[in-house]
Amino acid sequence: MHPKTTRETLANICEQFRIPGELLWYKSIQSGNINTTYVVMMQDVDGKGKTIQTSYVVQKINSYVFHDPEGMMNNIDLVTEHIMKKKRQRFGIIGRRYRLHFHHTHEGKNYLYDLSSGTAEFWRVMNCIEDSVGFDESNDPKVLYTAGKAFGQFQVNLSDFDAEQLVETIPNFHNTRLRLEAFFADVERDECNRCCEVRDEIAAIKELFPTACKLTDMLASGELPLRVTHNDTKSNNVLLDKSTLEPLVVIDLDTVMPGLAMHDFGDAVRFAANSAAEDEADLSKVSLDLDLYRAFAEGFIGATAKHLTQVEIDTMALGAVTITIELATRFLNDYITGDKYFKISYPKHNLIRARCQLALVKDMLSKFEDMDRIVKETAAG
Repeated sequence: MHPKTTRETLANICEQFRIPGELLWYKSIQSGNINTTYVVMMQDVDGKGKTIQTSYVVQKINSYVFHDPEGMMNNIDLVTEHIMKKKRQRFGIIGRRYRLHFHHTHEGKNYLYDLSSGTAEFWRVMNCIEDSVGFDESNDPKVLYTAGKAFGQFQVNLSDFDAEQLVETIPNFHNTRLRLEAFFADVERDECNRCCEVRDEIAAIKELFPTACKLTDMLASGELPLRVTHNDTKSNNVLLDKSTLEPLVVIDLDTVMPGLAMHDFGDAVRFAANSAAEDEADLSKVSLDLDLYRAFAEGFIGATAKHLTQVEIDTMALGAVTITIELATRFLNDYITGDKYFKISYPKHNLIRARCQLALVKDMLSKFEDMDRIVKETAAG
């Protein structure tokens, strides 16, 4: 999009969300594979004639991924209000830095359908958490421990929330068996004629199929309980105080819905305890850092252990393996079907991502006994 058009669009969106003042500057936020995100700085004058500047986060939701954005925003309203009630019970008055707030339009909605571009675009505006930091990657165990604690407490805060109130923003999001079955069906169709170049990766996923489906099958048989989970527990989805690194708020609630505790744990360590970036092309750099794994486990399990069943604890490490296989499959599936889901920076980006995740799975399986032991020691402690 042309810069001038982007500026005019963002100014118009802010006006419709009743954000006061004029747009001073904006910048695009590149982290995240799904939505398009901007930070905007608005300048206004208060009642005493003093100039004030306030920043906001403006997001365009990927409607290819989220087919029911209104339901998603209703989920977010319900969940954030429930969490705020819990925080008020514990701490009293909660300041702006400790909560997510989504602004409302003149019609009182926390979302906006904008047709000015010629196609329907779905927008929202939220407060910017000042003096906060989120880590796309960090080798600091303190950061990982804090993120684990924050995600664990998030799940605990929602342990008494009625999950029936929530819509599935992405149906069967972590139904690994269905994910893999859909992948192999797409392999058969091979609509983009790309499968010939990824035969080794397809074979690897086929070999991992029984392991990947264990948690889904245990849920179906009633061995595992459904909980309200975050479902995108990357460490950069916890905002920390810049000075103290204490957790302020968990963000990016688009995929909050019923799920498995092991998936939240597993996705977090897949992302944070990988010694390399999620799209590292040099697979020799890819491995699971057990020290970072332990740090997150101590935070997450320490917060949730009293609320988990023994079966959940026994399968927590398996959650990390499962979610990594699942994501490898999703990246590869997106590649063979034309790169429609994840944002890419170059033609084979999703293929590189898939290979990286498969390398991480291989290393996890070689360290699985240690992963399981760390979880059980933390839960017992």
